[in-house]
Amino acid sequence: MAVFQGKPRESWGTYLLNLPSMFVRSIFRHNYPNNDVDRSEIVFKNFFLHFHPVKCHKHSLDPFYTLGLGTITMSLFLILVFTGVVLMFFYIPAEDRAYDIMKDWQDTTPFAMMYRNMHRWGAHMMVLFVFLHMSRVFYTAGYKDTRRFNWVIGVILMVLTLLLSFTGYLLPWDQLAFWAITVGSNIAGYVPNLPGFEYNVNRVMLLASTEVGQDALIRFYVLHVALLPLITGTLIGVHFWRIRKDGGLSRPPEKIRPDPLRVVQRSDTKESFAPGVKRTYGLMELVRGSCPTVDKGPYNFVFTWPHLLRAELVAFMLTLVLILALSLIDAPLEEPANASKPPNPSKAPWYFLGLQEMVAYNAFWGGVGIPGLMILGLAAIPYLDRNPKGIGVWFHRSRYFAIFLWTAFMTWQALMIIVGTYFRGANWGWVFPWTENFARH
Repeated sequence: MAVFQGKPRESWGTYLLNLPSMFVRSIFRHNYPNNDVDRSEIVFKNFFLHFHPVKCHKHSLDPFYTLGLGTITMSLFLILVFTGVVLMFFYIPAEDRAYDIMKDWQDTTPFAMMYRNMHRWGAHMMVLFVFLHMSRVFYTAGYKDTRRFNWVIGVILMVLTLLLSFTGYLLPWDQLAFWAITVGSNIAGYVPNLPGFEYNVNRVMLLASTEVGQDALIRFYVLHVALLPLITGTLIGVHFWRIRKDGGLSRPPEKIRPDPLRVVQRSDTKESFAPGVKRTYGLMELVRGSCPTVDKGPYNFVFTWPHLLRAELVAFMLTLVLILALSLIDAPLEEPANASKPPNPSKAPWYFLGLQEMVAYNAFWGGVGIPGLMILGLAAIPYLDRNPKGIGVWFHRSRYFAIFLWTAFMTWQALMIIVGTYFRGANWGWVFPWTENFARH
């Protein structure tokens, strides 16, 4: 028998029998997670799971606390990435090809229309759930203490989500997309221009031209499929990583629970042995109490595998079912884009209709000033809120005024969108949907 580094070399027969297990072990650096050590290693040694902690608090698994909004938003992002990559195999960002490809999907290409529907409705749902997730974090004061900057990252992700949806809006190259982007880019054009330029530099930087055309289509396509997803995916990873480093999701202070066993002083016995001299003896015994035991670790923590991963899988599957159900509704496709036939009214995408409504009153403040202040104000919330109470608690009574302000702000945003969608008609005049045709989106 041959000897290799002091150990007998196994025969070729034995080596070949062990080759499959050797191959598996070269990929997975842990055994099947059926014990505590392997449950830890499957998270700690796995590239895709490493942003999870080895253990998570049971409070993070409570669906009535988190509502699964963060996981749903991440699931929507993954669905959008997958469906977007599939659509990239068919799509060509060219003025004379884009619309025809969209029509072809509807009529001839198997499943392409389903993927387009999933992609469009998934994008709308992601915009909605980003705001719902932010509201959940605010209502539970999950932005306080060490989580301040992670809230700022969340605000940046909100802006990136809007930009992702906005840049993808143009790609069908129909009347709806063309004029929605024209209105949206006009809003961006209200940013004060740099001196010495005849054209608006900000709008040209967005469109790569002075008007919506082939250059804008290419620029929006690259932003939508490459740059913005890369930045968003990176910041999502940082967002999750900081949650892990902050000890998981925010939660209220722990209530001490009885331990199986602890050492306490049961009673004191005092005896006198000489005049003026007293000796005290402490009687110690093992009783049930409230300090942690060494072998059990912190209370209310469970292994991420399988508890947290199972909850995330359920949330992902429910999200996928929702998007598949919405995909039964075909995404709108109007006539081909025509710069000489503007609809009346021309409307921005629905999530920018609040801005368009404000622009109708004042171009600069509605399109630039107030939106900029809103973003800065959202990012500054953790640094301006000096109330240390209420972390991890829904609607804490010490935060009623802050909760009222947030609710009023979100309600105002929703009302502005509703007004712009249903109550604005030709020339941005006031109409009533029950007496006039619904305003086109």
